[in-house]
Amino acid sequence: MVNLIWMLLTVIGIVFAMFNGTMDQVNEAIFKGGKEAVTISIGLISVLVFWLGLMKIAEAAGLLEKLGNLFKPIVSRLFPEVPPDHPAMGYMLSNMMANLFGLGNAATPLGIKAMEQLKVLNGNSDKASRSMITFLAINTSSLTLIPTTVIAIMITYDSSNPTSIVGPTLLATCISTIGAILIDRFFYYRRKRKG
Repeated sequence: MVNLIWMLLTVIGIVFAMFNGTMDQVNEAIFKGGKEAVTISIGLISVLVFWLGLMKIAEAAGLLEKLGNLFKPIVSRLFPEVPPDHPAMGYMLSNMMANLFGLGNAATPLGIKAMEQLKVLNGNSDKASRSMITFLAINTSSLTLIPTTVIAIMITYDSSNPTSIVGPTLLATCISTIGAILIDRFFYYRRKRKG
């Protein structure tokens, strides 16, 4: 559906430019946008490769496992229906660690695997379980210590201080994660009282 919307917007824009006499500006914007896309992609690739490499080193050194064990008591309280030794718990912790270090691209497949495992726990029902809703809320708000993607974009555009975004990002994601958990719990207990 989203692809159809983008295609429709593109066709409408080109047709409008043809009737408006601004086709040369559209061509210029297409080539300029393509050049910027390649520049941003190369900048993102270099930073993501660096951080993913650090994540692999941290994983091999056992740091991720230790961080996971550190957060396990908190995560177990957030997801009481998920047994601590279930694969879903491991995927959720890995997803949260990847998000913590700003590696959304690495977190996405882990989040999908976590949802698949949570669906298995839910008896393969098409109705979302409490744990699935909570995980989606936390994953969407994603507490982030190091926003690697934003730092990479700022480096690409020659920012004088690309790491200046770290403090505001940490504050904003702390607030969004706390908000997501509070809203999730509010609606859960409200639904529980009605049901």
